[in-house]
Amino acid sequence: MDTVDIYTDGACSGNPGPGGWAAILKKGETEKELSGGEAVTTNNRMELTAAIMALAALRRPCAVNLYSDSKYLVDSVTKGWLYSWKSKNWVKARNQAVPNKDLWIRLLDLLSVHQVTFIWVKGHASNEYNNRCDKLAVEEWKKFK
Repeated sequence: MDTVDIYTDGACSGNPGPGGWAAILKKGETEKELSGGEAVTTNNRMELTAAIMALAALRRPCAVNLYSDSKYLVDSVTKGWLYSWKSKNWVKARNQAVPNKDLWIRLLDLLSVHQVTFIWVKGHASNEYNNRCDKLAVEEWKKFK
């Protein structure tokens, strides 16, 4: 099974507002950049979309190290919240609906294909790939301004 490092980021101007997402897929010395955006969205939706689009771009099952500065994304998976929400029919505490259910379902489907390890990185810090993803995501939301 191939091992791929994926770096992702989402950005939004306003929340909601125009948003962008970006991902860098890295296997050995080979890198591929992906990015896109939406006219009206939220930062959390863009963070999730970046991870989904990156994982969906893989052509076969892979072992993935997915780096993100989104605690929303990383904690939801690593702390088991995502699986709890699914088991409770997408309802959180105090009987509230889980936001972004459509994207969480898509992510779960991809997590059943790939062996993904989620790793949180500090945003706007020293990680060159996270910084590059941030720049790409911002460029995408600016297309909607």
